[in-house]
Amino acid sequence: MRSTRDRIRHALLFEAIGLALIVPLGTALFGLHAAEMGVIGIGSAVAATGWNYVYNLGFDHAMQRLVGHTRKSLGLRLAHAVTFEAGLLVILLPPIAWYLGIGLVQAFVMDIAIALFYVAYAFVFNWAYDRAFPLKDWGEVAAEPSR
Repeated sequence: MRSTRDRIRHALLFEAIGLALIVPLGTALFGLHAAEMGVIGIGSAVAATGWNYVYNLGFDHAMQRLVGHTRKSLGLRLAHAVTFEAGLLVILLPPIAWYLGIGLVQAFVMDIAIALFYVAYAFVFNWAYDRAFPLKDWGEVAAEPSR
């Protein structure tokens, strides 16, 4: 399993790169001012960073207990990304609606668009992170090319 230090590096890198992508994309897509999208992005990043740590720690503990390791198959990576974003959607929906002064339905549509971006981003980022920082107990599995 990953150390606390590694989990913190993972979360900070994930959020920093995600912000660099989502603020300009969200500004263009939703027609918001960059400052509004920046507040949403930063608020979401703070919430997501905490959720990221808690969720990934719980997910890894569950994997360790159920299958004895933390290697993730393609299907498990997809499930991991989707369930992470579903939890974050529930956490972020009320604050986004309140901040923008919009209804929950409109905030939900906006949040879904952001979540879809982050599902794809989380999949790619986590795959790249696992390749860049493999765990020793993964042995040769981490060094093998993807199939």
